[in-house]
Amino acid sequence: MSAAAADRVIREATDELLRECALRGPAPPGALVRFMVKAVLLDPRNGFHADWALTKGNAHKLEKLCRHKLTEERTLSLDTVRMQVHFEMNYACRRELLDGLQRQTERRLRAVSREITDSRGQTPEELDALYQNIISYVLLSMGAPPDGTAERETKAALQSVLPLTALVTFMLLLKESKEQRLSELATIVPGIRLLNRASRKGGEEPTLCDLVPGVADGALPLTTEGIERELSASQRLAWKYTALLEKLTGGDSLPGERDVSVALLKQALYNVRQHEALLKRLKADAHQCGKQIERLQKEFSSQKKLLRGVMMSKSVLHTREVFPLFKVLANVWSGVLKEAEILNILNNIRLDLKPFIAHEDKISSGDSLDALLEASEVTTDEQRTTQSSDQRIVPAEMKPQEWLLPETTANLNQMPLQFNGACGYTLLKRDGLILPGNPHIGVLKQKDKFYAFTSKDAAVKFAANSNDFIAEIEEKAKLSPELIHLLNLQQQLSCVIPYSEKQAEDVVPMKPTATREGCTQTDTHPAETNIDKSYEWNEWQLRREAIKLANLRTKITHSTQTDLSHMRRENVTQTWLPKTVACQTKRDGESTMPKPQDYVTGLRAQRKGPVVKTILTRPIDE
Repeated sequence: MSAAAADRVIREATDELLRECALRGPAPPGALVRFMVKAVLLDPRNGFHADWALTKGNAHKLEKLCRHKLTEERTLSLDTVRMQVHFEMNYACRRELLDGLQRQTERRLRAVSREITDSRGQTPEELDALYQNIISYVLLSMGAPPDGTAERETKAALQSVLPLTALVTFMLLLKESKEQRLSELATIVPGIRLLNRASRKGGEEPTLCDLVPGVADGALPLTTEGIERELSASQRLAWKYTALLEKLTGGDSLPGERDVSVALLKQALYNVRQHEALLKRLKADAHQCGKQIERLQKEFSSQKKLLRGVMMSKSVLHTREVFPLFKVLANVWSGVLKEAEILNILNNIRLDLKPFIAHEDKISSGDSLDALLEASEVTTDEQRTTQSSDQRIVPAEMKPQEWLLPETTANLNQMPLQFNGACGYTLLKRDGLILPGNPHIGVLKQKDKFYAFTSKDAAVKFAANSNDFIAEIEEKAKLSPELIHLLNLQQQLSCVIPYSEKQAEDVVPMKPTATREGCTQTDTHPAETNIDKSYEWNEWQLRREAIKLANLRTKITHSTQTDLSHMRRENVTQTWLPKTVACQTKRDGESTMPKPQDYVTGLRAQRKGPVVKTILTRPIDE
């Protein structure tokens, strides 16, 4: 069956089941019906195959099986599935919660902002109503529930920034300018209000919990204590159910002890283990909120000291100096309120999970379970980890596989382990018993996935035939749909899950950080005493410094190219000079006779003057 065909079958079956359930009574959530349809298709006992086309008869069979599972008496397996679906429908990561709170605030402010910007009041009564709307806008932007005290404090803070007499000027602004002004007021007035509250405390140093009573100081302890209390209760139930299963499935169990169903105990164990995993996620988010509140407290203290220093150092303050500080204080207040809202959401999710928990009274009377455990020792997860910590994998003996050890991996305890940290070998060999693995024994890395185990023997046997073990675990999860979410097998069993419903990871998967020993050798005194810290070897850096020193922007010739400009290039060319070559071709051997030469004077400028002839011929004997 193709992905598109499977998507169509699931959608049609879900719509039909929702219509039938709505006719009989309260309809279950659509996500629960959709998950149950997928679980029925995955279960090999129902006879559906992923490669077959779903006929009309098979479609009726699918709807009948799903209807039976949804309408049967409340079982622990169905309670676990309901718990998982309810959590996935209501839980969101921190970023999504903050974005949702921001969208809610913008939605509430949109109507009030439109009423303020469209107001054309002229009379004093209309101006008073407009001023009250601006106060409401500021209160809504903070997200805190308005009351009489909050309105009085906000009005006092608003009058220092926008007095009632300045509304006439505000009315003359354009709509875009009004909206911008409202946004500025929403980020300044809460800061002034918070500073006024801190000033009324006198000489003592107030905290955010003192200034925002019932929000930060009430939500954080209420949520964390409630989560810790229920987490401890679920862990105790998980340890008790594990001890009972180990006793009943062992060879030394007595016939009278079989009054408690092993299958029911497994469903109860899956239920409390799922509840424990969900509470740990809520606990991590609550811890993150607590750290964020601490950071906001430090930021509030530093900004308050800075603001008071600015106000005391000058008699006349400019808005450019104090308004940015007020905006920071307003952001601190808004951040605290958002953290408190997130804590309330987490606490509501915790309370909503209570009806799905498999308590002892859903299995048997408390006395009978305690009687079965009289001669048995209930071992906690920490005790099991301590008992198996002396067993270590030796990577040299397990060459084909890659193993991560605490000595070579820095973030081993934070790695995303497969099967939600449970031991896959124990899950198969102990017929569905879920025991948390111990990463200190050694973590098997295979295809960018990490597996932990309860003992060295379990790790060795699982690594020897890991592909078969993983396939068998996936087949076992198809028989018990609550194991799909409990063991985090949603991606492995996604053959009938549409791509649009696959949830993207909120964070990048963590990779192991390998550590190894290393040593370096340095001189006793490596620092030189004659180092010129102003020395620069880079020619281009020297040019940049020269440009800064020249500051050509303030010079008259800043845009003129001159012969002496730093941008002039010097070109050097190498040439080959011509050679002078002489060649002797002949030799003169004859004699040279003197040439006869005579010089006559007195021939010009006279007709009858004397003429003198001088013989210049050189004699032969010279």
